[in-house]
Amino acid sequence: MKMNNKTVITQFLLLGLPISLEYKHLFYALFLAMYLTTVLGNLLIIVLIKLDSHLHTPMYLFLSNLSFSDLCFSSVTMPKMLHNTQSQDPSIPYGGCLAQIYFLMAFGDMESFLLVVMAYDRYVAICFPLHYTSIMSPKLCTCLMLLLWILTTSHAMMHTLLAARLSFCENNVILNFFCDLFAVLKLACSDTYINDLMILIFGGLIFIIPFLLIVISYARIIPSILKLPSTQGIYKVFSTCGSHLSVVSLFYGTIIGLYLCPSGNNSTVKEIAMAMMYTVVTPMLNPFIYSLRNRDMKRALIRVICSKKISL
Repeated sequence: MKMNNKTVITQFLLLGLPISLEYKHLFYALFLAMYLTTVLGNLLIIVLIKLDSHLHTPMYLFLSNLSFSDLCFSSVTMPKMLHNTQSQDPSIPYGGCLAQIYFLMAFGDMESFLLVVMAYDRYVAICFPLHYTSIMSPKLCTCLMLLLWILTTSHAMMHTLLAARLSFCENNVILNFFCDLFAVLKLACSDTYINDLMILIFGGLIFIIPFLLIVISYARIIPSILKLPSTQGIYKVFSTCGSHLSVVSLFYGTIIGLYLCPSGNNSTVKEIAMAMMYTVVTPMLNPFIYSLRNRDMKRALIRVICSKKISL
């Protein structure tokens, strides 16, 4: 429907994964396996933390929320991508596109905040071990999680409402496999100054400041680790911190590659590859990082399995 040289968009076309017909089934199986791995891995962490009382600590409370966020984050894009891989119709309704923007921003913001809270938790545990239980009290952790969910949902709603007020021209093709906010803004015919300004302001608050806080936390943690008297204690601390640092590197590395590094001639291919890392690969790898590198998670899994065998 055209009005004054503008078009009322009812749907967008997600053309970011131009897979040839001969490889469609192969890619569908690959993406399905990755999604199922993401779901099962993150659900396993959530269930283990719920069932094992030894894991009822602030660090694992934050980890369970991170797993929930990863699970939801992947579920926003993967089912639609799987559908588009098999279907000849890569369209997504206008409302569905806005919903993707909202949930991607909400769960992406949540991961950024959780990573900095987890870094602070490790900082308190290592640098102030005698005061850890009083500082990281259950009340503080509950209030922190409530505050984080309020902030992330409010920030996502702000950007979604700002995107909803835009008008679009005839071009409704998004060269990605999901509705990325930046890609949608490029298609807008109306002025996007307010949208760009809010992205610039809140992008720093949501991603740059947390990243700097994580760096500062580890700048204080590492000297404290090196002062530990026993090698076993150093190894245990490095195992938990190493898992967190690996997740931080994956998360912020893909964001920097996707949004901050300049694109070359193959910018579309690069953006799709980095978006795949950001939305698909990272949520899938996080459970492996925390389970394979974490002795507490391994012991919890053994305890739960043994208790189930005994009860049978």
